[in-house]
Amino acid sequence: MASLMKKLTFLISLTNDDNDYQQEQASVAQQAAQRYGIDITIICAQNDAITQSQQLLNVIQSSEPHPDAILFEPVGGTALPQAARAAAAAGIGWVVMNRDAEYIGELRKVYKVPLFSITSDHEEVGRIQGQQLGALLPQGGSVLYIQGPTESLAAKQRSAGMYEAKPAEISIKSMKAHWTEESSYKTVSSWLRLSTSQTAQIDVVAAQDDSMAMGARKAFQDHTSGAARERWLSLPYLGCDGVPKTGQAWVQSGLLAATIVIPAVSGKAIEMLANAFRAGTMPAERALTVPASFPALEHLTTMRQAKSQGSGL
Repeated sequence: MASLMKKLTFLISLTNDDNDYQQEQASVAQQAAQRYGIDITIICAQNDAITQSQQLLNVIQSSEPHPDAILFEPVGGTALPQAARAAAAAGIGWVVMNRDAEYIGELRKVYKVPLFSITSDHEEVGRIQGQQLGALLPQGGSVLYIQGPTESLAAKQRSAGMYEAKPAEISIKSMKAHWTEESSYKTVSSWLRLSTSQTAQIDVVAAQDDSMAMGARKAFQDHTSGAARERWLSLPYLGCDGVPKTGQAWVQSGLLAATIVIPAVSGKAIEMLANAFRAGTMPAERALTVPASFPALEHLTTMRQAKSQGSGL
């Protein structure tokens, strides 16, 4: 364990620096570090799992002084078990954010540094989005659904939750992007160039991330015109993350119909680490944050009813 006299230093590895949730993770981490008197360094992997693995191994294997702990949000399909073992063996604490990692339990039996995961309940995020779809489409309909990347466990879990909770009468047309507005814009723009998109009957656009929902909206704004453009932009758009300055603000301004507030986990992770180092204890193996619909599901139902009455339906 780190000496009580020594100022703790943590390294935080995020997936990218151009997604509003990742930016919120960085901001919350900086606030928590200041609160607990910890020095932090934040690095980004630019959505590349190999880059992330190499960045972390370089730190772990360096002859320079090591950080007391590494906190990271995995980019790829694995939570870097080899890097985790190397970190623990080097006396570096290891925290996996927004991902469950089965190896944590095994490493905790061998090493005494703090080792744990902290994640959102991504299946519950998906279930909430499925319920939002049901509130907006009580008679059924078709949804254009923009998922995160194939290798992302969070994307898979959110999809599973959404399919579990959505009414059977709602059909899903899915496509994939990379958690950024730009990637979603490119994905939807490519789809709009297909002849099949011209005849698609879509009632809601839903994305697994607020920035991807906004990227889709921008693609429809830029690549359609006339009545088609007006219709696409009048659809309800749903996202996830619910960062106050972006997702929640977009709901309040009407650009999104709803989002899901997913608390940034970095602050809680830093708090758990700080307490563990200073008390010489091992934190719980897994911590979970609770997502919530924004606005509440009842509000979405009321909004949909008001809109239906207003249009004479």
